[in-house]
Amino acid sequence: MRLDKFLKVSRLIKRRTVANEACDAGRVMVNGKPAKASVNVKVGDIIEIGFGTKTVKVRVLDLQDTTKKEEAKDLFEYVS
Repeated sequence: MRLDKFLKVSRLIKRRTVANEACDAGRVMVNGKPAKASVNVKVGDIIEIGFGTKTVKVRVLDLQDTTKKEEAKDLFEYVS
């Protein structure tokens, strides 16, 4: 699954265009490397997103094309 789509489906970023822009700006890293929006995400990957001064680090647990709001948090887990 594409990185920008995963960020939207998991609701880490609300819109796919915003996810795309974050990737283009270099604020998203997958497994420690800067990632473009087209990078394929796999289960077990570590995604790091920079939101201003705050950084969110998550591990991918599951991939789904669509999900309900309540089930979106089951697609990833926060990593310290």
